[in-house]
Amino acid sequence: MSEFVNTSFLAKIKSRAWWQEFFRTLRFALHVIIHPFDGFWDLTRERRGSMAAANFIVFLALFTRILRLQYTSFLFIRVYWARVNVFIEFLTILLPLLIWCVANWSLTTLFEGKGRMKDIYTGTAYALTPYVLIQLPLILLSNVVTIEEGAFYTVLSNISLLWCGLLIVVAMMMIHDYSLGKTLVFMVMSLFGMLVIIFLMLLFFSLISDGIAYIVSLYKELSFRLY
Repeated sequence: MSEFVNTSFLAKIKSRAWWQEFFRTLRFALHVIIHPFDGFWDLTRERRGSMAAANFIVFLALFTRILRLQYTSFLFIRVYWARVNVFIEFLTILLPLLIWCVANWSLTTLFEGKGRMKDIYTGTAYALTPYVLIQLPLILLSNVVTIEEGAFYTVLSNISLLWCGLLIVVAMMMIHDYSLGKTLVFMVMSLFGMLVIIFLMLLFFSLISDGIAYIVSLYKELSFRLY
């Protein structure tokens, strides 16, 4: 079964039609960030987006974060690489993104939302496009401006984050067919749901850790008494 899936996937990505569809849905991200209301509606209702393009945008966001840490001038970002773990840096984007999608989807029944997990993930991923488009040029800009001109860098960096936030709000409105007020309430509850999921995850791993520690200590005690 796995061989069939792998063969099917390889055959798909070798197809010229697949790549044409991929680039078409990827280019649609530029339309989404400029015309978010129509864009996010078409993204989910008209199926003008794709999981492949969404995954690629998330990858670009991860890649941009690492490049930003590595190459941004020390005038604007001070990074102590001895304390930086690339895997942890990836998780700082991936984990909140996945937990957000799960929490958001979990509340759709309560709030009568119309979005599927796939729609929520795709919409959120496409909303990260301004982060990539603005932060990548800012890496170069940071190395040619002085500290006195740093206001331009700070303003543009904040614009990229604010733009992403606004796009996520619009995405949730279009995906779930909510009004603005209901969307804001829904997003606040989704953030609360994320906290609950994180608490349950920490509790679960804490119990697992305590259980393993107990088994190890029991094994050591038995080994000491028997041998």
